[in-house]
Amino acid sequence: MTAMDSRELRNALGAFATGVTIVTTLDHSGRHATSPLPVAITANSFSSVSLEPPLILWSIARNAQCFEVFERAQHFAVHILHSGQSELSSLCATRNADKFSDIDWHAGVGGIPVFDDYNTCIECTVEHRYAGGDHVIIIGRVLEFDNRQKDTHASPLLFYQGQYKSIA
Repeated sequence: MTAMDSRELRNALGAFATGVTIVTTLDHSGRHATSPLPVAITANSFSSVSLEPPLILWSIARNAQCFEVFERAQHFAVHILHSGQSELSSLCATRNADKFSDIDWHAGVGGIPVFDDYNTCIECTVEHRYAGGDHVIIIGRVLEFDNRQKDTHASPLLFYQGQYKSIA
C-alpha cells in the first residue's frame, strides 16, 4: 500500500459537488453557561439518513475551533444555503470571525440559533455521535424543518472543486 497524498485525495473528493450548509448550536460551557453564545460552522458533509425515524448526519473535524461545543451540544440546526449566501458560508468557515454580528436569527428548538434566511432549515436533537477518523459523525433526529426552497425556487449554493457554484 502506497502513502496517500491527502491534498490529492481532497482534490479527488472535490469532484463530487455538494450542497453547502451552516450548522448552528449554543455554547453552554463554563463562562457562557448563564448566557449561552451562538456558534456556527460551515459544513458540506451533510446527508439524509432515514425517514422513519427522521435522521440526518453531518460531520465535524476534530480540529475545528468549535468542535468541543458541538461535542457537548444536545441540539443543532442545519441551514441549507441558497446561491446568494456564499459570503455567509465563507464567514462561518473563518476562525475567530464574529458570525452573528450581521445576521438576523431567532431561537429555535432548545434555544439554538436559527437564521432568518435559508433555503431549508432542519432543527435536530443529537441521536448519536460516531468516531470517523479525523472527524466525528453526528446523527441528528429531525424535530422541526422549514423548506422555503419549495416556495421560492431559489437555487442552492453548491461547492465543487474548492469553489462555490450555483446551478446554471
